[in-house]
Amino acid sequence: MSNSKRLHPIAAVTNFIKQLKELIIPFIAFFVFGTKASEGDLWFFTGSIAIVIVVLGIGVLNWLRFSYRLEEGELRMEYGLLVRKKRYIPFDRIQSLDFSEGILHRPFGLVKVKVETAGSSGTADAEAVLTAITKDEANRIQEIIAQAKGKLVEETFDTEVANKAERVEEKVVYKISSKELLLLATTSGGVGVVLSAMVAFLSQLDDLIPYESAYHEVEKVISNGIVIVAVLVFLGFLLAWVAALIGTMVKFAQFTVKKTEREIIISRGLLEKRQITIPLNRIQAIRISENILRQPFGLCSVYMISAGGSVRNAEGAKVLLLPAVKKAQVAHILQEHLPISTTSQPFNSPPKRSLPRYLLRGSLIVVPFVIAAIAIFKLWGLLSILLFVFSSAWSYLIYKDAGWGIEGQQLNIQYRGLIKHTLFMKKPNVQSLDYKESIFQRRKNLATMTSLIKSGMGAIGGTIVDIEKEDAKEIYQWYSHSQKAPF
Repeated sequence: MSNSKRLHPIAAVTNFIKQLKELIIPFIAFFVFGTKASEGDLWFFTGSIAIVIVVLGIGVLNWLRFSYRLEEGELRMEYGLLVRKKRYIPFDRIQSLDFSEGILHRPFGLVKVKVETAGSSGTADAEAVLTAITKDEANRIQEIIAQAKGKLVEETFDTEVANKAERVEEKVVYKISSKELLLLATTSGGVGVVLSAMVAFLSQLDDLIPYESAYHEVEKVISNGIVIVAVLVFLGFLLAWVAALIGTMVKFAQFTVKKTEREIIISRGLLEKRQITIPLNRIQAIRISENILRQPFGLCSVYMISAGGSVRNAEGAKVLLLPAVKKAQVAHILQEHLPISTTSQPFNSPPKRSLPRYLLRGSLIVVPFVIAAIAIFKLWGLLSILLFVFSSAWSYLIYKDAGWGIEGQQLNIQYRGLIKHTLFMKKPNVQSLDYKESIFQRRKNLATMTSLIKSGMGAIGGTIVDIEKEDAKEIYQWYSHSQKAPF
């Protein structure tokens, strides 16, 4: 048995900041759209100071009222400002402990611990959160839970016994290099996110920014020449790209993957260090994703699809395992470390007679845009016919990248939307296998197969379209206990 403990006092500060962040939007809205009178401004600033003091007081009281202890095979917590609440979490329900170090944690040697359980795939962020405890305390909790679940030692929660316990051996599977980090940052889609955030922020400041005057100034610049406008636009995108580049490099710096006997441990981050732990028995599938920017360089990202996660914790369901590596090296890096094979076995492709169907589907998407362009722009709208060239090329890529393969008790499928995905899943993890056959497919002896695996609140999977009907039967017979497909 252990005595009840409080979180580090910095937890009161983090609670205060968290609650204050939720008030930022109301503050901005009141400041922008509120009264402009001097008396109104006085009430606004006085009220703001009062609210900040109240929020700080609530943060301190929440810290004082929160305590936890390890007792009788459970993590027990007591908390609540007005109503006292108790939560007991048995060790055998705890699937993983995820650590993170924010800017406020690192100077004091603290970590934030998220407790993920077998039942935490609901709407909550995590089953429990210890906002700020020391690293030694976090390691102690992790060791005690591991011992209790693994039955390595007799159940005890004595601190000295726990500290003397042998550390779990960790093997480094992968560590990101400087070159890979730079490639990851330069091929990310963060530029659009940065630009969208800037536009959204500026749109909230209509009363503070003199847009009309700025418009006239821009009009003068445009009248001086298109070259200046082009340079300004280029500089704007360049700054957004640099901001996204730095943000990605800071986020994924020191990205490291380690493996123990029962878990995969992923750590990353320069300013905010994070550590995610995924039990091997919760890994449902492995997905390799190749976006348009990375595919020409042979680069890909590898994800673990886990049975964990939730609506507010999507990262727990789809965990980034390898950020940006050569696709040819994936199997070499991960071999013997995962319960799912990622070897590059040949895929069975759709038959050639299905290619016209792929091209037709792509053309049907373009037709409304072409008709609208011709109706609005008349003769110039005829240029939109070039969209058929792009749609045909993209449809051919979708056809070329589609495929499937069976490797013992494992199903591998490959498909493309905007991103090319390769999904590896063990037979016991496949939640459902759906077969579809339209009238038009039946005439050409084709079929469509969709495979889904459980992940978090829902399912993740892929669809391969217009494959041979005999191939669909083979996949069904592999998955089904019966020897004969019902179609």
